[in-house]
This record gives sequence, structure tokens and C-alpha cells, in this order.
Amino acid sequence: MSASATITAEIRERAGKGAARATRRAGRVPAVVYGNKKDPEMVSLNPIELHKLLHKPGFFSTVFDLDLSGKKQRVLARDLQLHPVTDFPLHVDFMRVSADMKVSVMIPVHFINEEDSPGIKRGGVLNIVRHEIEIESSPDNIPAEITIDLTGLEIGDGIHISNVSLPDGVEPTITDRDFTIATVAAPSSVKSEASEEGEEEGGEEGGEEAAGEEGEE
Repeated sequence: MSASATITAEIRERAGKGAARATRRAGRVPAVVYGNKKDPEMVSLNPIELHKLLHKPGFFSTVFDLDLSGKKQRVLARDLQLHPVTDFPLHVDFMRVSADMKVSVMIPVHFINEEDSPGIKRGGVLNIVRHEIEIESSPDNIPAEITIDLTGLEIGDGIHISNVSLPDGVEPTITDRDFTIATVAAPSSVKSEASEEGEEEGGEEGGEEAAGEEGEE
């Protein structure tokens, strides 16, 4: 399960772009908290505290305890606006969550035991198709990452979502196809040799056909 963390907030009295700019001039980051059948709340965050959380893995998959004047509510970050030049956070959207609801979250994929893959040991390359997988889960069951074991994989083998053991209560959002997460591809030198062999075979066949045509004429 993904680790939880606490983030403190203060009430903002006004909404709108002008109020948000005023909040930033005051040295804080504007944010909004919505969802769970309650009215939206305009809040502001400490930029230093937010900066630390942003540089930890899993910002969008962590259930935060948002501390608003001593009253805590569980939230997930759903949107983050950054300054196009400085990457300074400009605005954050938080969604309230409860234990009985399902949420869709992008979870990073972590690969282990590359040294136990015969294909990779022979020079194969791990081709990662999806670095993250979107899952659906209750807030309490959100995994920090999805671990995929590469043991025994040969060149040409692929890992599909059906090959992955997800935690109880966690399901992939995409259910209509068995999508690929990664493959063990042949090294470029092997591909190049196979391509050259194919070209040589094609040239030989073409020469024999030409000779036959000339003989018939």
C-alpha cells in the first residue's frame, strides 16, 4: 500500500485568478479541495512543504491527510500546475476520498531480477512499453509500485498485464485487452545480422529467377 503523508493548509477566503495571484504574492501556493459530496474549499499551501512532497515518488498516488486548521481530511492530488519556466507549483487540485470509494491512479512499474533473465544475459534489451499502469482501487489499497519479475524471460518474450499479480482489491483500468507492459528485444547486432541474411537470400532468389527467364527466352 502507498505510504500516507500529512500536508498542512490554510483557508483562502476568495476564489478566482486575482485571489490566486494574491496568494502567490503572499508566498503561498493556492489549491482547491473538492469531492465526496461536499462543497469545494479554497486553501493555500506552504511552498517548502509542497516542494518536498513533490520530490518524493508517488505524489499522485499518495493519500494525504490534509490538515486544515486541525481538521484532517483524506485527499488525493489530481492536478498540478507548474510555472512553464521555473517549474514552481502554481496550483494544486485535491480530491477528497473515503474508504468505500474507488479511484483511478497511475502506478509506477518496477522491474526486478534482470540478472535472472536468460534473454537479457545473452544481450537482449528490456523494452519498457509502459512505465506506469493505471489501476482502480480503494484509497487504502493503492500500491506504491507494481513489481514485475523478469526471471526466466528469453529474447522475444513479452510481459502482459495478465502476467502480473496485482494486490487484492486492485484492478487495471483497461480491461478490454491484454496490453503489453514490456518485452525482451533482440540486441541491435542480432537484428542487423538477420536483416543482412534476409537481403542476401532475396538477392540469390532474384538471380535464379532472372537466369531462368533468360534461358526460356
